Amino acid sequence: MNYKELPRPERVGRTLVHNGSVVDFYADTMRLPDGTEETFDFISHKGAAAVVPVLDDGRILMVRQYRNALDRYTLEIPAGGRATKDEPTFDCACRELEEETGYRAAGEDVTFLFTMFTTVAFCNEQIDIYLARNLVKADGQHLDDDEYIDVYAFTIDELIRMIRDGEIVDGKTIAALMTYHAMKP
Repeated sequence: MNYKELPRPERVGRTLVHNGSVVDFYADTMRLPDGTEETFDFISHKGAAAVVPVLDDGRILMVRQYRNALDRYTLEIPAGGRATKDEPTFDCACRELEEETGYRAAGEDVTFLFTMFTTVAFCNEQIDIYLARNLVKADGQHLDDDEYIDVYAFTIDELIRMIRDGEIVDGKTIAALMTYHAMKP
């Protein structure tokens, strides 16, 4: 598609406001096409990976965990941040699958599905979504010190109903499950 070329704002300054354990928060000074300057919020994230883990019977493993931003438990696909900005997301997805669910994909049967940006208005968080099959039990969960995760298995039809009923609200999970549902034979 041919889009009309629009004038582009120019970043003329970036100030670190807060250096966090997961994200860094910046105030960006932006010069707009009309010459005025405005401050934009920017959250920097090192990236993440998530995985749709499918058991041999077709059910999908889901993790239930507390999310501070919502002050509630959510049902999600396994996911986590990259250990470093350079860590391959494939490695991150495999690690998070095993850490959070206690399963791993035999023969590394993990396939890339798509990339998404979670909140493009103010954050550069990029999540690569994978599909894992031929799951085998590993030696249990290996949770981080601040993680308390329960693992459940659901059919894709149950999960689609939970999305429609508002039980599943996480964006990456909704996008991943809807993509998987659309590609199922």
